[in-house]
Amino acid sequence: MPEGRRVEISVPALARVEGEGALALRIQNDRIEHLALSIFEPPRYFEKLLEGRDPQQLIDAVARICGICPAAYQMSASQAIEDAFGAEQDGWVRAMRRAFYCGEWIQSHALHIHLLAAPDFLGYESALAMAAEYPDALRRGLQLQGLGNELMRLFGARSVHPIGVAPGGFHRAPDPQAVSALLPRLEAALAEAEALLAWTAALPLPQQAQDFVSVALRHPEEYPLYSGRIVSSEGLDIAVSEYEMHFEEYQRPHSTALFSRLQGRDYLVGPLARLNLNQDRLPSPVAEALARTGIAFPSRNMFHSIVARAVEILLALHEAVRLLRDYHPPKVTAVSLTPRAGVGYGATEAPRGLLWHRYRFDEAGRVQEARIVPPTSQNQARIERDLRESLESFGLAHDDEALRLRAEMVIRNYDPCISCATHFLRLRTERR
Repeated sequence: MPEGRRVEISVPALARVEGEGALALRIQNDRIEHLALSIFEPPRYFEKLLEGRDPQQLIDAVARICGICPAAYQMSASQAIEDAFGAEQDGWVRAMRRAFYCGEWIQSHALHIHLLAAPDFLGYESALAMAAEYPDALRRGLQLQGLGNELMRLFGARSVHPIGVAPGGFHRAPDPQAVSALLPRLEAALAEAEALLAWTAALPLPQQAQDFVSVALRHPEEYPLYSGRIVSSEGLDIAVSEYEMHFEEYQRPHSTALFSRLQGRDYLVGPLARLNLNQDRLPSPVAEALARTGIAFPSRNMFHSIVARAVEILLALHEAVRLLRDYHPPKVTAVSLTPRAGVGYGATEAPRGLLWHRYRFDEAGRVQEARIVPPTSQNQARIERDLRESLESFGLAHDDEALRLRAEMVIRNYDPCISCATHFLRLRTERR
C-alpha cells in the first residue's frame, strides 16, 4: 500500500448473524489506524419494561429477551428473586435447574458449531453449501440441537420461551415416563458428542495466539453452569453481588450497544473463558476426551472456542444423564417465597458467557429497578480488539472481500447473541 494512503471500509453482511451492524476500518501503512464495530438499534428498554412486574411475570418476561437462550435469563432472574427474598433452593430444584440448563447448552452450541462456525473454517459461505460434502456432520448437529430442545421442553413445556419455571423452582415435575424415554437418547448421544469433539479439533482453525483476560463463574465442585463465584485469569475472585464494584458498562459513540470492561480492560466471557478457568472441573470422561484431541487448555487461540463448545456439549450430556438417571419427582417442585423489599443478584453461564442480573423489589415483591448484563455486550470490546489483531495478522493488503470474510469469521467465532444486545444486518461498503 503506498505511503500515507488511507482506506476506509465498512464491512457489511455479517451473514448468519442476526440484525444490523458494520465494521469500519481505516488503514494506513499496513496498520489499522481506526476500527469500530458499530451496532445499531433503537433502545429496547427491556429493563424498564420489567418494572412493576411480580416474580412470575419477571421470569416469563425475561425468557423473551432471547429465543436461543431463554433458560439462561430465567435462571439468573430466579436466583436474583430468591436472593432478594432470602429463599434457598432445595437439592432437587438445583439439580433439575442444572439439567434444564444443559439442554440449552446442547442446542445452542450444536447450532453454532454446525450451522455458523464450521462453514467458516471449511471455506463455505453457508451450512447449505457445506451440506453436499458434509451431510453427516450437519445431520449430527441438527440431531444434537433437537435433543437439547427436547431436554429443555421436558422442564419448560416448550423449548422456545419456556413457561415451566416458577419462582423457587418449577411449576411441575417432569413425568417419570418422559424422563425414562429421553434418558437412553441422551446416553446414545455421548458417542456422537465425543466424535464431534474430535472433529472440531481436526478443523483447519487459524493459529494465532492473543493475550486476553478470561472471566467466568467458578464452582467449588462442578463445572460452572448454574452457580458459582465470578473469577478471572488475573486473580479476580468475587461474589456475584460484587460485580458492579469491578465491572463497568459504557457507551461508545459509534454503537448503540453497550461495551464492558473489567478494571479498565476488555475481557472475554463464553466457552473458551470457562474452559480456560475450569478445566480441572471437567468430569473424567470429558477430560479424557479433550486430552485425546491434543489441544492444550488454557488456550490463547480465540478460534479454540469451537473446541470448547464441543467439550461443553459432551459435558452437558454427561451431566444430564447423571442428573436424570435416578430421577424421582418430588412432592414439592418449588420452595415457598415470602416477598419483601430488597435487592437480589443472580449470575449463571449462558452458552455465550456470564449473564448477570440485579433487581430491586418493593415490599409487595414487585420489581422497582432492573439491570441485566448479557454476555454479548461484555464481549463487545474484546471482539474489537480481536478484529484488530486478527486482521493485521491476516494481512491488510488483501482485498475488501477477503477482509470482510475474515472479519465475519472473527465475529461469528464469539457466537454473538445479537438479539440480546442489539441486531445485525448489512450496510454499504465504502472505500476512500
